Order: sequence, then C-alpha cells, then structure tokens
Amino acid sequence: MIGLPSGVRVWLACGVTDLRNDFDGLAGLVQTQLAEDAFSGQLFVFRGRRGDRIKILW
Repeated sequence: MIGLPSGVRVWLACGVTDLRNDFDGLAGLVQTQLAEDAFSGQLFVFRGRRGDRIKILW
C-alpha cells in the first residue's frame, strides 16, 4: 500500500478516457482540460470504457 502525503488532492476524471493514451498524453489532458499542473503531486484518476481498468497519474 502506498501512503499518500497529507494534503494530496485526488481528481476523478468524469466520463470515459481512451486508456491507449500513454502517461504523456494523459498529462496533456490534465493540462488542457482541467487547467491543472500534471506534475504538482496530485492524483489524477482515469477510467476506461468498460469501467474495469483505471490509470492513475501521480
């Protein structure tokens, strides 16, 4: 289990994300769609179409 530092925000992306994107592509989505810094230490959680897979960008 990875313990998260205090004060870390967790962002859940609403809707479906194409998980064929690599982490650089997901970081680009964070910066363009959410206007957040992908390298800020926050967690960004993306869900696949069927809902059985996720990718977490930290």
